[in-house]
Amino acid sequence: MTISIRLLRFAFLWIGILFLSSLSAQEDNSPVTSPDERLFVESKWRYTYTLEAGSNTIIHKADKNYDYYLYFRYDYTYQEFYNGKMTRGNWSLNGRTLFYSFQYVNKFEIVHLNKNVLVLEFTQRNSKGTYQYHFVRVDSKDAPFVKPGNELPEVIVEAENPVSAEPQKDKRGWLSFGKKRLRRKAAATPPPIYINVELIGGGYYGGVDPVLKDFIHIKTDGRLIKEFQSVNSGLHVTKKNIPREELEMFADYVVKQGFFELERLYDCEVAGCIKRKSMKPTPIPLRLSIAYGQRKKVITIAIWGKDDLGVQYVDYPAALDKIIDAIQRMANRLEDPLVKK
Repeated sequence: MTISIRLLRFAFLWIGILFLSSLSAQEDNSPVTSPDERLFVESKWRYTYTLEAGSNTIIHKADKNYDYYLYFRYDYTYQEFYNGKMTRGNWSLNGRTLFYSFQYVNKFEIVHLNKNVLVLEFTQRNSKGTYQYHFVRVDSKDAPFVKPGNELPEVIVEAENPVSAEPQKDKRGWLSFGKKRLRRKAAATPPPIYINVELIGGGYYGGVDPVLKDFIHIKTDGRLIKEFQSVNSGLHVTKKNIPREELEMFADYVVKQGFFELERLYDCEVAGCIKRKSMKPTPIPLRLSIAYGQRKKVITIAIWGKDDLGVQYVDYPAALDKIIDAIQRMANRLEDPLVKK
């Protein structure tokens, strides 16, 4: 009797383990509920093939006679290049559902998404088949989308906490031993928190000397690079070093201003603002990207600041003006007060 009870307990234990294992496997195989929207912003994709999901059979492949590219823009519009024809529309995300229109299909489920691959799935209206469109990400130079002269350049936020390449082995006796000791000592000191700041655009395109580029980049090591280019004055590049202490003070200021809790896009809400977008001089959107540790945010303002008449067309938090002013002050001052000469 005692043996039978022990066997039953053992059997129930194994059933419980198998049940929990099956639940764990289901969780591991479950699709991502909310893809990272940042992977769509300013991304360009090239169609490669279509898969019939039920049979796992490729039913169509892109070739030299079939070109299909997608460009998801920061302002929730997309451009579509299909066999020489360019069309436009609006896109949005709701969980795993991507809303955009192609070939009488208005929404797709995101099966897979990373920095290099996009797989969109849809089911025919008659429910007779489920298909997957496969895309690969492409660089701007390999995509057929032409950027107007007054639009922002692309922003590529640097990797969070980038890891340097593995140092090459040195076989020169004592020198190699000394380098190893220095590397061990450096490894014992925790690296500073990663900080990266990029400010692009703003202002208006036109007038006597139209601005072609206005870009400020502050790297985590404090290296600041400012590039300014206009039609008549040409390109001017400024490089300087921002002290780490000041950079950390700025990052703390950004956090206290609530930057990482703000909206991603501030755009027109009234007819007068929409009309101003098409008037001369043409407003250039401003894009601000800040990464601090594991937090990263890119914010776009369709029309930044006030025009010559003192009109502010887009309603956005005053904190953004304060942060932008702090960045411009670091870039434009002649000397860094905290740098020891």
